[in-house]
Amino acid sequence: MIPLRDFRPSGSFPLGTVLIIALNVLVFFYELSLSGLTDPQCSYLLDRLVSQHSCFFFQYGLVPHWLLSSPGDSFALATLPLWTTVFTSMFVHANFLHILGNMWFLWIFGDNVEDAFGSLNYLFFYLFSGLMAALSQVLSDPGSQVPMIGASGAIAGVMGAYMVLYPWGRVRTLLIIIIVDLPAVVILGIWLGVQILVPQGGVAAMAHVGGFTTGALIAWLVKRRRRRLAPADYSFW
Repeated sequence: MIPLRDFRPSGSFPLGTVLIIALNVLVFFYELSLSGLTDPQCSYLLDRLVSQHSCFFFQYGLVPHWLLSSPGDSFALATLPLWTTVFTSMFVHANFLHILGNMWFLWIFGDNVEDAFGSLNYLFFYLFSGLMAALSQVLSDPGSQVPMIGASGAIAGVMGAYMVLYPWGRVRTLLIIIIVDLPAVVILGIWLGVQILVPQGGVAAMAHVGGFTTGALIAWLVKRRRRRLAPADYSFW
């Protein structure tokens, strides 16, 4: 089930969304420049063969066990304080399909959420959703030593906000082999249900759930406040 477009025009240029996408793409191009050859220092510290490219994931991805443990040899890989990996991990992707899927979902749903929040607030909202997504995953699997990477937790926050702000907005969707128009509440509700109910190897499902829930809650509070200030304004519908 792949969203192809929505039908809600944006009232302004989505500068924040474009900046986020551009930063993710730039980091990915840097990743592509890294060698696939074994990185001696990284392999020594992790006690297994690790390429320069994979070492980048350990340096800037979020490793729950490291974040919650006392400093040890593995921390020598870090080029920044460990807590910053909560944020740097949002801009690191494993491969082309990983970044393409994430940026596509952000492009579909991000512009309207940015429209509702304003560009600066939207950027803070995006990072906070990513933060809560990361913490959700860390708390669900605190002993994991696998780097968590990708923007999907923060983007899940954007999707949660979209569902609350524009629940009946039409989203053109590729459903297996047919194209249908579905309300946002349906497609995003199904997506959330899959994260909760369907086991997915290698996918940080709790990060998706945590990010989505955070985005939905913030959007609900924003929507509630604006309705109280301007009861006749139904623009979010």
